Amino acid sequence: MTLLKKDNPMSPEHVFKQQRELLEELNGIVSEGQNPDTLDIDLLSSTEILTKINNEDHKVAGAVKQVIPQISEAVDHVVDAFQQGGRLIYIGAGTSGRLGILDAVECAPTYSVSDQQVLGIIAGGDTAVKKAVEGAEDSTTLAVEDLKNVNLTSKDVVVGIAASGRTPYVCSAIEYAKSLGCVTVGVTCNPDSAVMRLPKIGICPVVGAEAVTGSTRMKSGTAQKLVLNMLSTASMIRTGKVYKNLMVDVNASNEKLHARAIRIVMQATECTQQQAVDALKQAEQSAKLAILIVLTGKPAPEAKQLLSKAGGFLRKAVEE
Repeated sequence: MTLLKKDNPMSPEHVFKQQRELLEELNGIVSEGQNPDTLDIDLLSSTEILTKINNEDHKVAGAVKQVIPQISEAVDHVVDAFQQGGRLIYIGAGTSGRLGILDAVECAPTYSVSDQQVLGIIAGGDTAVKKAVEGAEDSTTLAVEDLKNVNLTSKDVVVGIAASGRTPYVCSAIEYAKSLGCVTVGVTCNPDSAVMRLPKIGICPVVGAEAVTGSTRMKSGTAQKLVLNMLSTASMIRTGKVYKNLMVDVNASNEKLHARAIRIVMQATECTQQQAVDALKQAEQSAKLAILIVLTGKPAPEAKQLLSKAGGFLRKAVEE
């Protein structure tokens, strides 16, 4: 939104003009449209309301399928970044920012990566995770400050997330990241938007108008969650964190995850529970190493060397 410098920011004329420009902008955003299939949703029973919502949700996976080529391109860049010591950094406001944080925080326990390898940044900081911070999403300077605070470098991949595709905070983050030479990615549900035009890669599953007009935490949020799941999961698989379809690098940080590690070793090797427990003990609770010990019969030090030689890829280590 471009504002004329001669306008007084406090004048009624300026406020009215600003509101009019924003209304015109919202009118052109796909996710802000009024859904003709749910115009009667306020008259329906609970079951009928849920059926309407579910009908809309069915459209999401198909929309995401259409943008797999763009997601794949982004994954390739994330894998390259990881190999060079770079990071995957999500940045967004409101629901979009929370979804980025949700995806980021799950990577460390699931794949035993550093909690700094995948980061989630939200406009307004930690407070905004639970409560809206007024004005944060409209700040362009705050986005730059937040990226500077995590010591952004050209090795990192920055993913700006905004359902509408217009959030000033996210657009500013993408522009700043580009100025440093970062690979930039935009995730939005509005094809004709800045978050599609500004980054190197634009990812836009077009899910259409929401069941409740403008409630982009619904289909748009679901689409964004699916895209982020795919970005991080595929990148982890490509960097050797999965064997077959098992989370062999899971960090057994609690009883549930310790039991899961035992189960993973048993599933990967068809060994007994006791054999899995013994192998995990030898492997200092590394499921990946324990699997290699069971499958090759090698002692832990030799198995560790073999795994290192394979670059951490368990399948490659097993085949060798």
